[in-house]
Amino acid sequence: MLRLSALYRFPLKSGKGEPLQQIGLDKLGLQGDRRWMLVDEASGRFLTQRAVAKMSQLSALWNSMGGLTLSSPGHAPLEVALPGDEDLRGVTIWRDTLRVPDAGDAAAAWVSAFIGKPTRLVHMPLERARSTDSGYGQDHDQVGFADGYPLLLIGQASLDDLCAHIGRPMEMLRFRPNLVIEGAEAFAEDGWKRLRIGDVEFRVVKPCSRCILTTIDPQTGERSPDREPFATLETYRKTEKGAMFGQNLVNDGIGRLEVGMPVTVLE
Repeated sequence: MLRLSALYRFPLKSGKGEPLQQIGLDKLGLQGDRRWMLVDEASGRFLTQRAVAKMSQLSALWNSMGGLTLSSPGHAPLEVALPGDEDLRGVTIWRDTLRVPDAGDAAAAWVSAFIGKPTRLVHMPLERARSTDSGYGQDHDQVGFADGYPLLLIGQASLDDLCAHIGRPMEMLRFRPNLVIEGAEAFAEDGWKRLRIGDVEFRVVKPCSRCILTTIDPQTGERSPDREPFATLETYRKTEKGAMFGQNLVNDGIGRLEVGMPVTVLE
């Protein structure tokens, strides 16, 4: 029997993950997931752990009003309110350029002190969502500040298999999934096309190509000197499009998810 064994939300893109027992879904995936982002103040370009590894130590907890509580060792916590449309900022994430609400100067001062250079905090309202990567999924699919798609799924057996290849345990949070499924064989998710969890159906749109970000320890923010687990992924999960681990999903509808729910593969 397949079951949903873990749920993770990442309110701030490239910030710390938040384990959940239950969560609602909206048209952009898990409610509050990757709806906030840091950008370089001068260029508006997005910042992630790929360039700023210590973002792994930045906690941004989402609240029911849509705002955030920012915290990190050595920095006093800051409550950030959900901004309106009065102050829009031009930002760039990958190939997308858009205008989204800026969280204000107090938030900017806090994140600038943490990052070490002028930085702004911005928010993604539902009505300003981006389109998902062209060539996959459906034309109406949308995403917040996640790289390309609303949700990422990984099978627990797939991580276990990878750890066996490496010869030591690796944290699931290195791969930043939203949904973890147990009860299937390793990499069974590679062959799934549609599934149901609770009352919600999901489409599997494409495999997830991994990068050097997986080498950052989510507990310490330090990079693995041996480039693991990315180095091992490249030995047996590499394709012409990269080293694949996990599947990108789109939810076809809204509802609620809870750890322990049964998972049905529809196709």
